[in-house]
Amino acid sequence: MVDEELSRIIDRARQGDQNAFAELVVRYKGHVFRHAYGMLGDRGEAEDAAQETFIKAYLAIRSLGDVHAFSSWLMRIVSNLCKDKLKQRTKVVETEDMPKDSIPDLHAGDPSLKISMQEALARLSVDHREILLLHDVRGFRYEEIAELTGIPMGTVKSRLFSARMSLRKIWNKGEGE
Repeated sequence: MVDEELSRIIDRARQGDQNAFAELVVRYKGHVFRHAYGMLGDRGEAEDAAQETFIKAYLAIRSLGDVHAFSSWLMRIVSNLCKDKLKQRTKVVETEDMPKDSIPDLHAGDPSLKISMQEALARLSVDHREILLLHDVRGFRYEEIAELTGIPMGTVKSRLFSARMSLRKIWNKGEGE
């Protein structure tokens, strides 16, 4: 929900007011960074993605149709940037070229070893991680996620369910259970 003051700031930014856009950066930088960090799992990459997000947003804000859609529009930008970064990562490190023993096994070593939530999230597919972060961490509703990601609401619900189940399995294996 966009309040009147925020709506005016967004309108001013759409008209080219750099100070207004700077206010938007201040208001949303934490949200953008946390989402990027959740998807990428790396602080440096998340900072880069957040910066790129605001550059892209600045260059495209005049095309924003509805000021009420600003937050979801901004989150779509950061999500797409993170997906691109993750795709580049997998191109750089092809798992079939890696020796089998270089892929960590959650059951290996100390069975009492617990993995962090960030490590567990990193093991999810990009699509599952995105849906889980948008819904459970960022608090977006199913309808908003469907609009943001461009997938049907039924797919959002099923991916969220699958993501939670996958995360539970990863977490339990990591705890040695």
